[in-house]
Amino acid sequence: SWIRDGSLTSTALLRLGHDKDVKDFIDWYAPYQYDNGKIPCCVDEHGATPVPENDSHGEFIYLVAEYYRHTGDKAELEAMWPHVVKAVAYMDSLRHERMTSKYTVGANKPFYGLLPESISHEGYSAKPMHSYWDDFFALRGFKDAAFIAKELDKPEAAKFAAFRSSFRSNLFESIRQVVILRKIDYIPGSVELADFDATSTTIAVSPGGEAGRLPGPLLARTFDKYFQEARLRRLGIKPWDAYTPYELRTVGTHIQLGQRARAHELLDFFFTGQRPAAWHQWAEVVYRDPKTPKFIGDMPHTWVGSDYIRSFLDMLAYERESDSSLVIGAGVRDEWVKEPPGIKVSNLSTEYGPLNYDMSGVGKVVTINLRAGIRMPPGGIVVYSPLDQPILSAAVDGVPTAVRGAEVRVRKLPSIVTIRYAK
Repeated sequence: SWIRDGSLTSTALLRLGHDKDVKDFIDWYAPYQYDNGKIPCCVDEHGATPVPENDSHGEFIYLVAEYYRHTGDKAELEAMWPHVVKAVAYMDSLRHERMTSKYTVGANKPFYGLLPESISHEGYSAKPMHSYWDDFFALRGFKDAAFIAKELDKPEAAKFAAFRSSFRSNLFESIRQVVILRKIDYIPGSVELADFDATSTTIAVSPGGEAGRLPGPLLARTFDKYFQEARLRRLGIKPWDAYTPYELRTVGTHIQLGQRARAHELLDFFFTGQRPAAWHQWAEVVYRDPKTPKFIGDMPHTWVGSDYIRSFLDMLAYERESDSSLVIGAGVRDEWVKEPPGIKVSNLSTEYGPLNYDMSGVGKVVTINLRAGIRMPPGGIVVYSPLDQPILSAAVDGVPTAVRGAEVRVRKLPSIVTIRYAK
């Protein structure tokens, strides 16, 4: 079992209410941590795999924190605390390998403060690279370690927060330098190659939570470029033989970047790669010619399936870290809303508790019934325009309320939100 697959698959399971399965996985995996704090990338019948893959440490910490956010199980958080502390110490030691004087000058400067090269990103299996995939997971781990320490009232909270801030600063500066030195207009996949790999960069948005901090134009251009190439592939203009449906992660990323129509165009294409169609699943590799006699990996591929689940659930609701809000409806289709009985979400797990709402449209009006049972997020509940057109006006419980772009922010529960459109 891979912690990489396991952490993100666990996120999908948590959102669907399968808490016990996730706890069992955490409890089984944690004892395989090495004495120096290293989290193994994989555990099999022979035990922990020693190959260094530097995304694993952040993924484990994230998994522990995510389980707690969905369950409030402080006893499990306390039990995992020693593992978290050791993993943080190991990540800190790794980044300090790139904080010597050698990395403060010349061509080595973009490596400063990052994690060392590894092969965790499968595209770098032939030769290890300083992969931003590893670094964004490390940042997620440092962030969640600081969060866990604060929740448990541990004295390490301030130190871990300092690690988080320092590492983020080094990571963003590295990206800035590579963009300038290599004359690119997107977030690269690695320092050495300055390669374009939007599927990898999705991790910066989810679960990384850095969409609100990364340079906006650079982030937008990364996924503009990806979408343009994906559309050319779909139309048959760009030749292709195969793709890996890990790209399903880009659907959720487009939702979180406010690109609903693009997200559905991508998803419609990916659905054509489900083979056999009646199985409703993806293999690890999808070939243009389904009879191609080459490697397809696991079928069904669980991690790919969990990427789909997470992206689909983002259409209904996702936590937005930049303003501590819960965004609902950002990916729903017009017909889902307008065709009776509309949309009904029941007990969708979020870090604020179980989410329940109904959404339906008649004529030029869409009504959203936000039900009780969830804690109000610090930034409120953001109702994203259910229809893919500009909002004319909105009201909460009959009282007119402000509209900011495509968003209506709600501060009380239960409540009924009414959104009016011009057509």
